[in-house]
Amino acid sequence: MSRLFSRPATGQLRLDLKRAPSYARDDFIVSSSNAAAVAMIDAWPNWPGGKLVLVGPEGSGKTHLAHAWAASAAALPRSVDDARPMLIEDADRHSSENSLFHLLNRADAGVSLLITSRTAPSSWPSLLPDLRSRLNALTVVSLEPADDDLLLSVIEKLFSERNIRPKSDLGPYVIRRIERSVAAAQDFVLAIDELAAVEKREVNIGLARRLFERHNRA
Repeated sequence: MSRLFSRPATGQLRLDLKRAPSYARDDFIVSSSNAAAVAMIDAWPNWPGGKLVLVGPEGSGKTHLAHAWAASAAALPRSVDDARPMLIEDADRHSSENSLFHLLNRADAGVSLLITSRTAPSSWPSLLPDLRSRLNALTVVSLEPADDDLLLSVIEKLFSERNIRPKSDLGPYVIRRIERSVAAAQDFVLAIDELAAVEKREVNIGLARRLFERHNRA
């Protein structure tokens, strides 16, 4: 099913729904789907050549993990010409060949570089022969699609943050019916929390079923 949920037709969204997402390292949930990537990120600054590419599908946690690393490493965005560590996000979609070549040269000079992408750099198009060989040589670590343990942990954590304590059967019911991503779990919790507030009902499988049925009709 689609990741996003329609929300009840109310006058206003509650203010707590507008909180910025947390990218704190302690808020990143580790499971078998991301443990290898987390271990590699945590190995900084001992990355091969000082460079690492973090690859994963949407909703796998790339942004969260990358921002957590940037905070710990005091990294700067690519637009800043500095000797501090660098973070390049979505390099497969938003980076020119010349920009990448320049940044890789800076990394070779001793500046740590973390790149995020949905695809491996070996698949990126490149007309510059020198860049092509450099991309192929980069160390890549992958975030796999969210597994059951991760999705259940995310849903439980999000419910706990909102002081919602549903029965243990709700999580397994939900993860069989949403896209397998952290973003989908976040969308579900936000939507059912608001629906529960509007209808003054407790969060349970019955309310979740109504939410899914209404979404499927939309």
